[in-house]
Amino acid sequence: MAEAVGIGAIKYADLSQNRTTDYVFSFDKMLELKGNTAAYMQYAVARVEGIAGRGGIDREALRQQVAADPASIELADPRERRLALAALRLAAVLEDVEADYRPNLLTGWLFELAGLFSSFYDALPVLKAEGRQRTTRLALCDLTGRTLRQGLELLGIRVPLQM
Repeated sequence: MAEAVGIGAIKYADLSQNRTTDYVFSFDKMLELKGNTAAYMQYAVARVEGIAGRGGIDREALRQQVAADPASIELADPRERRLALAALRLAAVLEDVEADYRPNLLTGWLFELAGLFSSFYDALPVLKAEGRQRTTRLALCDLTGRTLRQGLELLGIRVPLQM
């Protein structure tokens, strides 16, 4: 795990900078658990993906349930809607990254998504919710975790299963 965090920190710090500007190389800043760093992002993925584990949720079964019955998703709270809309922007962000040769656009968006998830999770119960609300929130956690993981993997950053 330490190797994944250390190497990820260097890659993420480098890729999070606009390629046309200078920056100061600082291990201390790279390894911070707060802010737009690999360690924060890796922790965010572990936190999101840990929800299913704590709740004994079969994520594949959840995905099949949602695919079979899309009406089981009800984005009633504004935080749910903001998180869902942000997660669904991945393709557009990747188009911008490719068009402008700026991977820092991806790191910035991943950081934004992690922040939206944190606001969502801190304010709204997930495992204690019931019915559609529970299904919706679990599906949002699953989508967010998969999206964050995919974004980091596109940057060449491994995500440990636990942090």
